[in-house]
Order: sequence, then C-alpha cells, then structure tokens
Amino acid sequence: MSKLHVKPSNDRGKVISITPQSAGWRHVGFDVHKLAPGGHAAAAAENREVCLVLVSGKARVKAGGRDFGVLGERMTPFEGKPHSVYVPGGSDWRVEATTDVALAVCSAPWKGGKHPARHIGPQDMGQEVRGKGTNVRTVTNILPESMPADSLLVVEVLTPGGHTSSYPPHKHDQDNLPAESLLEETYYHRLNPPQGFAFQRVYTDDRSLDEAIVVEDGSVVMVPRGYHPVAAIHGYDLYYLNVMAGPRRTWKFHNAREHEWLVKT
Repeated sequence: MSKLHVKPSNDRGKVISITPQSAGWRHVGFDVHKLAPGGHAAAAAENREVCLVLVSGKARVKAGGRDFGVLGERMTPFEGKPHSVYVPGGSDWRVEATTDVALAVCSAPWKGGKHPARHIGPQDMGQEVRGKGTNVRTVTNILPESMPADSLLVVEVLTPGGHTSSYPPHKHDQDNLPAESLLEETYYHRLNPPQGFAFQRVYTDDRSLDEAIVVEDGSVVMVPRGYHPVAAIHGYDLYYLNVMAGPRRTWKFHNAREHEWLVKT
C-alpha cells in the first residue's frame, strides 16, 4: 500500500491517527474518532491549535473552558454543513457523543494567537459550487483564511459520482508568494453508498513522486507535495475533508501547465 494512504485501524475509537512525525512533515495533524452514543474523545491542544469537525452525528462539546452544549445536525456528510469548534493552543477539549459520531480532529502549530475557543456553525460557513460539466463540485469553507486562526485551513468538498475534483491538477508546495504557498494537506474520504471507491493521484512535474491511489470509505490520502486530482466513479458520490497548513496561512496554488487550458476555455 502507498505510504501516502492511511486506512482506518478499527471500527470504533480513534480510527485514524496522523501526526507530523508519522507523516514525515512539519505542520498538519489529523485524527478521526468513531464514537457510539455515550462515547467520548478528549485531549489537550498544548502547542497546537485544533479544529473539531462533526463530520456526522451530534455531540456535547467542551473546549477552552467553555461548554458549547450539544452540537450537530447532519447524520451523514452528504447533507448540509457541519458544526465545528476552534480550539486554541494551551486548551483542553472534550467531545461526548449523543448519537453515533464521526469526529475529525484537525491540528496545526499554534503560534500564540489570541483566538478564543469558538463554535463555527453552518451559518458561519460559505458554500460555493465550482467547475462546470463533469468537474462540478460543492465546496464548504469551514475555516478559511478569512477567519481567525494561526495555521489551520479546513474545507470540505462534495463531488458527485462520475465527476472530477481538485481538478485541473494543482499544487501548493513552494513557499513562493504571491504566486504559490507551501501547504501540506490531508484528504479524508467518504463514499455514498459506502461500498464505493474513488481514485486520487499524487504526482510531481519530474515524477519523482507519482502514485495513483484507490480510496475507499474512511481512508485518508496525505499530500506532502505535488498535484493531487481526484475522480469519483459513476454511482458513488465522494465527500472529502481537507486540512492544510504550512509556514504561512494562505492558499495560493499553481495549476499543472499542460492542463491549464481546461480553465481557460
């Protein structure tokens, strides 16, 4: 199996665990907890900021000394927008499930910013449709650069079956602003119906990195560098949650030159 591909380790509890150390990079951390009603997940953010995303289900969330009550509306990532909570470094957080819950814990370095813990509700999230034809997908900005944080960028994308996404192929692996920013990235994939699969390719111009990965429900693809397009197969809608972070908190990407004609026609 590709070293960039992380599959769930079990059915309950912490099913995905990616740290900067395990990924071999510097910034992005990503965990997924699958909780039954009454189950909980908790941790101290310490020197990292965290965005808790209720991918599905309802849970009581406490963070940064605040009790946000029971959050969550959708029972599947294929409908509506999520509820999320931003947790600054130096804070504790706890999530206790009141239904079955899929909780994503997105993290990146905390740089001492004075951003308090806060609830990010569906009403706070911009949503847009990008692309045309079979490149249409819906993007929900959970924690974009226009919202306060030190390092984290978090977004989710819904791609209909038979469509491409993160396409034309683009990359953000050079610290070369204003042209391009350096951002590590994770893709947490979900399929509807769940027995489906999709494809993701991660590659560089010189092909020193060139991997084509079959992704299934619940798996994660790590993108340390290079282009990273996705294709959803007919009959199976694809959801993915992106976490990005790097030296500077801005998303500036570079399209693959040979495919850029697709956005110019």
